[in-house]
Amino acid sequence: MTTSVRDARSPHPSRPLPLAPPWPFTGREEEQELVRRSLAAGRPGLVVTGPAGCGRTRLAAEALRGTDCARAAGTPEARDTPFGAFAALLPGDVGLHRAVHLLGGVRLLVVDDAQLLDDASAALVHQLAVQGRTRLLVLVTDGVPAPGAVARLRTGDLLPRLALEPLPAEETAPLLTAAAGVPLEALTLDRLHRLAGGDLRLLRDLLDALRERGLLTRVPGADEWRWRGPVPPTPALRERAAPVLARTRPDEREVLDRLAFAEPLPLPVDALDLDVLERLEADGLVHAGEDGTVRLARPLHGPVLRATAGRLRARRLSGARARYGPALDAERAALADGIARTDVRARPTPVGEWLVAEGEPVPPAYASVRARFARLRGELRAAAAWAREGLAAAPDDPACRHELAVSTAQSGDAGSMPGPDGPLGPDGPRTAPDPYAVYDAVRLGAPERAVGVLPPDGVLARHAEALARADGPALDRVADELEDRGLLLFAAEARAQAVRAHRDPGAARTARTRAVALARRCQGARTPALSGLALGELTARQRQIVTLAAAGLSNRQIAERLTLSVRTVGNHLYGAYTRLGASDRGALPWLVEAPQTQPA
Repeated sequence: MTTSVRDARSPHPSRPLPLAPPWPFTGREEEQELVRRSLAAGRPGLVVTGPAGCGRTRLAAEALRGTDCARAAGTPEARDTPFGAFAALLPGDVGLHRAVHLLGGVRLLVVDDAQLLDDASAALVHQLAVQGRTRLLVLVTDGVPAPGAVARLRTGDLLPRLALEPLPAEETAPLLTAAAGVPLEALTLDRLHRLAGGDLRLLRDLLDALRERGLLTRVPGADEWRWRGPVPPTPALRERAAPVLARTRPDEREVLDRLAFAEPLPLPVDALDLDVLERLEADGLVHAGEDGTVRLARPLHGPVLRATAGRLRARRLSGARARYGPALDAERAALADGIARTDVRARPTPVGEWLVAEGEPVPPAYASVRARFARLRGELRAAAAWAREGLAAAPDDPACRHELAVSTAQSGDAGSMPGPDGPLGPDGPRTAPDPYAVYDAVRLGAPERAVGVLPPDGVLARHAEALARADGPALDRVADELEDRGLLLFAAEARAQAVRAHRDPGAARTARTRAVALARRCQGARTPALSGLALGELTARQRQIVTLAAAGLSNRQIAERLTLSVRTVGNHLYGAYTRLGASDRGALPWLVEAPQTQPA
């Protein structure tokens, strides 16, 4: 039985994972506030749309927690029953006019899965929106047929519309970690996010399957758990992959299976039956590239097709897989070129991701470049994970060892930071080092050591010059350019430096807000430029409680010291975690104490 937080987060490798906690709700703070404001007195309500599994129902539940409201929901079973969705709210044999009259006095009505409403219920909701006396919260799934009255509501003409996007990776990561009950490795988090495609229900089913089947294993030398190997073909996953699994024509299934087993590489169009490809493309199952190749359109379909293929069929199709070595070399060259051009915007790297997912060895030459690319993007935990992949194949590889040391230190997992990427003396570089090594002086707040040394007319040089002049607006412009180039950690640091450089308090507040938002996306980055930045976003009471929690006091001890209830302390800490982008109090010491380390 789990007896402490440490026990729950760090089970022994030979023991099963602890029972999964309730599925949490993370992120969507702005959307929650928008829903609350839209349902305030005097407002007509809101229509919330989004793809299946994006979390509309949970968002509404969180935003309306403690609010008195009437509820209705469309279901497939009631689609042929007039006013079937409102059976609990209306008497039998009611007409539209009478239904509008009866529900017109309801203060707040929530209608979930409105795309499944019968025509009479849809007309009722539409008339209530026209009437305007009942505040409505209507939740609709995009991309599926809906009654005409609901489709008109979805346009946003009668009610304001909130279009939910799939939960981004930086918000999915804390959700998955909290749901798993143990820290998950960055590459596993990325794989889960990519396979689910923003569908939180699919994400939950996949994570539950990994836990139940014991597919999460401890990362050697780290307090993290990872997933490697095939996708478990659960009923829910089979249901999501039904568009390809249900294709019974032998010629179509042969093409789909060949594409699945060709991954990570696409196949040339002329190697497949063009008529079959056209049918599959019309149904959105394959994607033809401009380079004359074709691949499956959904990331989940290939793994599920491979997992459900018979052993002999899998052996035959696997044997025909093309060599991926040249494609992996091309990926490595593209990543290295982006690093050299100070441009690390995200780019497709299907071969490297496939090697990790399948548990295949990752060449250290690729792993070290991939780790550095991720580190420059601010993806510090991903950088450490890629470095470990390279060290698994070559334990003494110096480039992977360096990347692991730097990325773990910058993310707060080590006590000291290793040296920079190139030698720096007291008066500047002693040799001709990597420009990023010279740039470390800028990040440390000593731009005079880099001005005139960094390549001219580059964004790194502009950052050095702006900081040397203490020019807040110029630092903001540099931060924008760094962000555009994918250098999120550097952009966050430039924003943080702009906070101190701005003379206008309003501009300083804006820079601080943007710096915190960028820092949250950098996987717990800990650098001198960011030290103390996040605490400025908390209320005075939250800062007080966070400081005590970081010092090791329990919620009860904090409550006794501040004469508060334990529940109040917990609520303040939860709010602080949300604002700081932290998942638990383990991240708090850094947020309170400035790290005494140097970036690299």
